[in-house]
This record gives sequence, C-alpha cells and structure tokens, in this order.
Amino acid sequence: MKHDPEVSREMEQSSTNMLKDELRLSEEEAQKKQQRADLALLEAKRMTSQYQKEAEKCNYGMDSCEEAREKAEDVVEEQRKLTAIWELRARERMERRHHEVSR
Repeated sequence: MKHDPEVSREMEQSSTNMLKDELRLSEEEAQKKQQRADLALLEAKRMTSQYQKEAEKCNYGMDSCEEAREKAEDVVEEQRKLTAIWELRARERMERRHHEVSR
C-alpha cells in the first residue's frame, strides 16, 4: 500500500476540523453553563435582597410592637395609680359616712 500525501492531508484536515468543532461545541456549552450560573446568581441576589427587606420590615414591626407594649404598660401603671387613689378616696369617704352615721 502506497502512502498518498493527499489522503494524509485530507485526514489531517478532517481531524483538525473535528477538533475545531469539538472545541466550538465545548465553548458554546461552557457559555450556556456560565449564562445559567449568572442567572442563578442574579436570582439568588434578588431573593437575598427580598429576604433582607422582609427581615427589616419584621424587625421594624417588632420594634413598633415593643414600643406599643411599653406604652401600654405605662398606661396600665397610670391607671393602677389612679384606681388606687380613687379606691382610697372612696374608702375614706365611706369611713367618714360610717362615722357620721355612728354618731
């Protein structure tokens, strides 16, 4: 069998073309994977931002609730003081009436 340089050249060119095609396909696949990774990263950033906003709203709500609870406690304490004052006045008045009736 004779070694034909034309056949060798065609085989070499065919191998080169096949390698180029494989390389091109690998690059396209890598680009697609990179695009998917970029999209996943953007989605993760968006969700992180959304969760941070929700957490901030929750913390603000907790702070507001805590402030409202503290104010309510203050109001209740004031009402207890007023109630004690009125109860004392009522007892004193009843004692005075009791003494007046007893005389």
